Amino acid sequence: MKFLRNALDKIKPNFEKGGRFEKLHPAYDAFETFAFVPKETTPTKGAQIRDAVDMKRMMMTVIIAMVPCLLFGIWNVGHQHFLALGQAEAALWDKLVVGLWVTLPVIVVSYAVGLGIEFYFAIRRGHSVNEGYLVSGMLIPLIMPPTIPLWQVAVATAFAVVVAKEVFGGTGMNILNVAMTARAFLYFAYPGNMAGATDVWVYTGGQKIVDGYAGATALGIVADKGTSNAVASLGSFFSFENLFIGFVPGSIGETSTLMCLVGALILIATGVGSWKIIVSGFLGAYLMGLLFNAIPGGNAFMALPAHYHLAMGGLAFGIVFMATDPVSAAQTEVGKWYYGFLIGALTVLIRVFNPAYPEGIMLAVLLMNVLAPTIDYFVVDANKRRRLKRLKLKTA
Repeated sequence: MKFLRNALDKIKPNFEKGGRFEKLHPAYDAFETFAFVPKETTPTKGAQIRDAVDMKRMMMTVIIAMVPCLLFGIWNVGHQHFLALGQAEAALWDKLVVGLWVTLPVIVVSYAVGLGIEFYFAIRRGHSVNEGYLVSGMLIPLIMPPTIPLWQVAVATAFAVVVAKEVFGGTGMNILNVAMTARAFLYFAYPGNMAGATDVWVYTGGQKIVDGYAGATALGIVADKGTSNAVASLGSFFSFENLFIGFVPGSIGETSTLMCLVGALILIATGVGSWKIIVSGFLGAYLMGLLFNAIPGGNAFMALPAHYHLAMGGLAFGIVFMATDPVSAAQTEVGKWYYGFLIGALTVLIRVFNPAYPEGIMLAVLLMNVLAPTIDYFVVDANKRRRLKRLKLKTA
């Protein structure tokens, strides 16, 4: 690291005011502060309370929390590939190689396009490169199907960064979650590549799928073939245990509820993610599932046991990593309970009443992103009214 520090110090004058590459200072600053803690300190006069973790380190904590989902997703992409070809006994290394072959290009494209746009806007505006895309750049690949064309990843990333972020002023100013915006763009612009039955969720490398392997997601099966006995329509392959661990087709990083919970523990332990949003999100989904279970008749999703909703689709991933976005989520402590609860409840509500789009977490998160400021407004307003009433009682 000393060698890197000396190299950066040697070229630093070229990027400072009056240097040859003065306009590129934001790019230099981004690399320097990513590798080393900034040298700036708070004023020495007066009382100062400062956390040792800056924005880049906080974003890196979120990335670390996503590593279990990423590693499992890489393995599962390869695992589903060999299952589809009738080679379930394939070696662990072979599955990892296939998973990396599919996943790594998506990650590279996401970061290359997203950071390229971030650097461009930073240089044009003359400010430091925003750190927020360190997380979004990893989230976008993890919520994509394994077979997504790379050019679509690039287009969706560009759309999300420019429209959902930069037009609002960059990191900290965006209303919508950037990664969810990218997925929403692809879902409505190229639905065939985002909601296919078999050829979307499993990478086959152009080889023929063996008979008996569906290749569809659990949500898709319930929506298409579900009966009053929704569990029976899923079969043993989509048992609750398999859904919870993640041995099923789906987007790259969101199939394993177990890995999402590991990430949730990391976020909660480090204080980066709000446990109130996570707990209330799962609670809202579970209670809404119980409510529909109590209603006789209806479609297959209404008959689906409530705990299945928690392990199916991207609900766990969305609640843990999307709903807890500190920028687009509710800011008040009480508001976080309402915000998370409504995301979970709306996800199940969308699944039940819109079987054509069984995965409701995307729309639920984006809708609540828009409503989060309203929730905070009413929470703050209620606090003000309560305090004013208390003041009147004391002065009466």
